[in-house]
Amino acid sequence: MSDQPWTIESIRDALGNPALAQRFLGEINRAPAHELLAVFARWERIAKNLDDAFDEDVVAAVRRGEEPPGRLIDGTGRLQRANERFHSHGAA
Repeated sequence: MSDQPWTIESIRDALGNPALAQRFLGEINRAPAHELLAVFARWERIAKNLDDAFDEDVVAAVRRGEEPPGRLIDGTGRLQRANERFHSHGAA
């Protein structure tokens, strides 16, 4: 998105998925007045994350078969430790 401030309409559009957009609109419409800002901020963050995930530079790099620009976080070690903890407690 450009440097324009986020609006209900721009968040709805950035979500892309009609079901997700409908969920957003439902939540924003049902939120009590004192919770509106928090609901808006949460969905703004979600929209920004989706917008960043489909950044034109990232999409172009992936299409060229290149690593996307930016910092990628390798969660392999964290997942392995979680798996070990899970299995060490006798989980089936």
